[in-house]
Amino acid sequence: MESIPSAFDASAISVNVTVNDRPQELDSGATIADLLNQLAITVRHVAVEVNGDLIPREKHDGFQLSNDDRIEVVTLVGGG
Repeated sequence: MESIPSAFDASAISVNVTVNDRPQELDSGATIADLLNQLAITVRHVAVEVNGDLIPREKHDGFQLSNDDRIEVVTLVGGG
């Protein structure tokens, strides 16, 4: 039996967030880890705030972003 495509494709829904004062569109269900991957941020030392709340790195994989979230991403750079 062949499935009929639904007119409503949940995977096509996106969320609009603001990252470091710039608009960004993400897939619905995207997490902080997904966002960092999309932004090609691979450094280990990164701080992420969502709506003013600092989100610990160990929660990035499971922290789902929502429409209109305001996100600040700061990478830490060593040096002297």
